[in-house]
Amino acid sequence: MADLQLIIGNYNYSSWSLRPWYYLTQQGMDFETVRISLFTETMEQEMSPYFSDGKVPVLRHGDLEIWDSLAIIEYLAELHPEVPGWPEARRERALARSLCAEMHSSFLGLRSAMPMNCRRSFPGFRPDPEAQRDIVRVFDLWNRCRRQHEAGGPWLFGRFSAADAMYAPVVMRLVSYRVRGGDLIDGYIETVYNSKAGQAWLKLAKAESEIIEEDEVDWPSEPI
Repeated sequence: MADLQLIIGNYNYSSWSLRPWYYLTQQGMDFETVRISLFTETMEQEMSPYFSDGKVPVLRHGDLEIWDSLAIIEYLAELHPEVPGWPEARRERALARSLCAEMHSSFLGLRSAMPMNCRRSFPGFRPDPEAQRDIVRVFDLWNRCRRQHEAGGPWLFGRFSAADAMYAPVVMRLVSYRVRGGDLIDGYIETVYNSKAGQAWLKLAKAESEIIEEDEVDWPSEPI
């Protein structure tokens, strides 16, 4: 049994669960996944052992519990410094943390109009003005990072970091809703989506059968 245990929701829908799961998987860390189906009659009982106010994800490490995606990733970066979770330079670490904090607290228009749904594709989807504003802001952030660090690798800061894990659910949304952003952005989307962690998550999402109606948008769709 792995020392680290990550409690998550549905692979298809749970964007907050994806973030630490993506980080753990992409960094090659050993962990056990406990999956709890969200919004079911048994969810409250299944979540009752965890000190998280009934929310996912939760990381258990021995008798320690951490119950917030960004806090989990910060803890993992400290726990395994041999696989750095943040850029090496102080300036770049500050920028990466700024990106993560903005992802953590913002983009409500995008979240509302474009729920994560890894199994479906929405041809012809048109974001509303609030979602479109958020998309433009995300692309501005990504373009700034990629232009500065393109020579260092394909991730936001060249090498994979916590920032990439925090924005992985946005990538899943952009692919599902067929939103493109130009060569530099599309190249980054492909990096996240086609990564080891991205493809492993998608495989698990497509194997699920549960439907969460509140996370299904009223727009014609087709399987991915």
